[in-house]
Amino acid sequence: MNPRNNAGLRHLFGVFFLCLFSAGVFAETSIAILDFELNDLTLAPRIPAEIERTAGIKSMLEGELKRAGYKIIAVDLDTQREANGSFGYLFDHSDMAAELAKKAGAEYVLVGRLHKPSFLFAYIMGHLVRVSDGQLIGNYISETKGGDKKLTLKGVESLTVKIDRDLDKIYTPPPPSKTIAIFNTSAAADMSSQKPHTLSNHIENGDTR
Repeated sequence: MNPRNNAGLRHLFGVFFLCLFSAGVFAETSIAILDFELNDLTLAPRIPAEIERTAGIKSMLEGELKRAGYKIIAVDLDTQREANGSFGYLFDHSDMAAELAKKAGAEYVLVGRLHKPSFLFAYIMGHLVRVSDGQLIGNYISETKGGDKKLTLKGVESLTVKIDRDLDKIYTPPPPSKTIAIFNTSAAADMSSQKPHTLSNHIENGDTR
């Protein structure tokens, strides 16, 4: 065979394998974000403003993950409601959440909740489930003060950091403003001193001290 032809074939094979390698390296990890549920334990539960804030968490989280390079998979809301059955069902049953996300074509699914034990603060909670085997691989809690949209977004950014840490490690949150950083310093220190599953147990049992 002509040496020039051999060189040309080697070049073509090299380009082909390089393309395959690049496709594998830069393939987007896909994740479905389910609508967040509101668990409001205050004396004036489920006011319109709090319902609106809870509904907005999903789009905030999708925006942060998409900006980092994740592929967001949509799950039909009616299908989600049908699968949920009752409050907290998908949050407590990772296998069913995985089954729902698998039909949509996602690799991971995030089932979320806004837990509000007080007018002063709330917890953005998330369960990250691997769709292939229905395993819970991440249990996250981020505290947010009050109901201000900017502070809620900071809580979402904190949640995104935790999700990304267990997946592709490609997310860089925006730098915090000085006002928000000072406001959250003591809370962040308190939150970081407790393991997620321990803190989650305290929250679910109504102990928010």
